[in-house]
Amino acid sequence: MRFGRNSTRLIYAVAAVSALLLAGCAKKQTPSPKPFEVGVVTVHAQSVPVTTELPGRTSAYLVAQVRARVDGIVLHREFTEGGQVKAGQRLYQIDPAPYRAALDSARATLQKARANLSSTSALAARYKVLVAAHAVSQQDYDNAAAAQAQAAADVAAGKAAVETARINLGYTDVISPITGTIGVSNVTPGAYVQASAATLMATVQQTDPIYVDVTQSTVDLLRLRRELANGRLQSAGPNEAKVKLVLDDGSIYPLEGKLEFTDITVDQTTGTVTLRAVFPNPKHELLPGMFVRARLEEGVNDRAILVPQIGVTHDAKGTPTALVVGADDKVVLRTLSASQTYGNDWIVNSGLKPGDKVIVAGVQKVQPGMTVKPVEQPMPPVNASGAAAAAAGQAQ
Repeated sequence: MRFGRNSTRLIYAVAAVSALLLAGCAKKQTPSPKPFEVGVVTVHAQSVPVTTELPGRTSAYLVAQVRARVDGIVLHREFTEGGQVKAGQRLYQIDPAPYRAALDSARATLQKARANLSSTSALAARYKVLVAAHAVSQQDYDNAAAAQAQAAADVAAGKAAVETARINLGYTDVISPITGTIGVSNVTPGAYVQASAATLMATVQQTDPIYVDVTQSTVDLLRLRRELANGRLQSAGPNEAKVKLVLDDGSIYPLEGKLEFTDITVDQTTGTVTLRAVFPNPKHELLPGMFVRARLEEGVNDRAILVPQIGVTHDAKGTPTALVVGADDKVVLRTLSASQTYGNDWIVNSGLKPGDKVIVAGVQKVQPGMTVKPVEQPMPPVNASGAAAAAAGQAQ
């Protein structure tokens, strides 16, 4: 069957109209895509402590070097090395025989001087009466009075000699000047010790409480002072900063310390100042010379904005960024300034304001400019034990 030219054109027109109608129906039947759901947290300002973690070492609260104060042979050692000793406890016995004899000799000399003083005093008293009656010469009386004064001086010297001998005899009992832990004994019974050489016999250290000496750079110290001056931080009070310790194995020391003082002299070679904290140490877990890291609460930031770490990413330059859901439910990229962490959160200094909704779930599936459906998620609690403000990526 043949169709004319007009018939062919009519068929093509009908087919084209049918295709358009079918396309229109198909377009009406396709549903519009729903906005992608993302989890968000609404940030707000809150108070967080500003902490700094600094390296340091422990040192004994008191250190006493027990040295010989008299010459002699060590007869006994009366302590256990590494044990606890009390103030006034006898540690060593030095041979007291020569010093006891010296004390007896000094006492005898004192008695002789006292007897001589009694005699010369009586003679001077008699001559005083006789010289008034011109029975003796004035010279004789003056000689008697001088002899009395000399005898009195001999008595005073005798008393001093007795006291010196008594002190030296007491030094033969070598006692502990403080309460603490005694170390290794440097002498044994039979050893000869000398006062002139100040022979070191043992060392006693008091470790409860115990000092922790840490160093802080002047750069951080000046930054902290500026933030306190401009009101960004509230001071914890002079020398009232709380301190916690992280031991060498990473564990947290259970007892809290207190900052004692900050040195006013800067070390010229390192550019640091020394800070000293004191910690209770009833179980003697901390030993002098241990390496520790001290966490100091130096102030309070009452306008800190915390963002979960999962909601903060870094671009190729290392600058921290976050995706925020705007008022029109569109995703916006924000550049942040976040230099410290608090627990599992970043402390954001700039780039966010209270009320912003930061995306924390679905970050990898959205891009700036997309329309999303925000679903509020609860802010995770801050782990206080891990809330140390460590330096973490200073924003450029």
